[in-house]
Amino acid sequence: MAASKLSIHERELPEGLVALPIRTRLVSRGDDLIDLIACATAGMLQPGDVVAISETALAIAQGRFIGAEYVRPSSLAYALARRAGAMATLSQPESMQLVIDRLGAPAVLGAVAAHVVGRMRGKRGVLYERLGEAVSEIDGYTGTMPPYEQAIVLGPDDPDAFARACSERLGSGCAVVDVNDLRVAKVLAASAGVARAAVKQALLGNPHGNSDQQTPIVILKWRAQGRNPLWE
Repeated sequence: MAASKLSIHERELPEGLVALPIRTRLVSRGDDLIDLIACATAGMLQPGDVVAISETALAIAQGRFIGAEYVRPSSLAYALARRAGAMATLSQPESMQLVIDRLGAPAVLGAVAAHVVGRMRGKRGVLYERLGEAVSEIDGYTGTMPPYEQAIVLGPDDPDAFARACSERLGSGCAVVDVNDLRVAKVLAASAGVARAAVKQALLGNPHGNSDQQTPIVILKWRAQGRNPLWE
């Protein structure tokens, strides 16, 4: 499978560390994502490299997404979504309903009450702290590319196992990551020896892209003298 490298994103990176976004075909349900990654990165990987894979691509390949039209938000979901921030996943009633379905209305209302008290005391983020993985594992449908623009993508299943298997196949380090344009980068899983903090820093500028770039893979390379910070 042919793959093309996009421009090197060096902003946000320490000197010597570069991020190469790799364009692929559209990932679909049931894809062998490790095979797709191996084909897309053929001839590009060297010892010491780390391949960062979008958690959304992994979840889609695993079939972990739901069409928004199949979710019927309750009146509670609509009421709470209207009060969420405009950029928040929970501003979408369908996503809010999935959280309610998972945790139950009492738990969600309790988190909302704690959030209100926290804001009165000058503390932010209480709602997301209380709801935890029920929120962090959901990617809202606004802004994703067709045909997934109306799909709610859930968190991937067992990303640690995937990272290990991918590393063994590629002969490089692998990490499953969640990155956005708000300078938030999370490393959900990584193969043995990968320095998660360095991977997180390298991805703060979001070289994956959040639109139609079709670059779910980013190769991180160390091109300087001295110890490679990508490895512990």
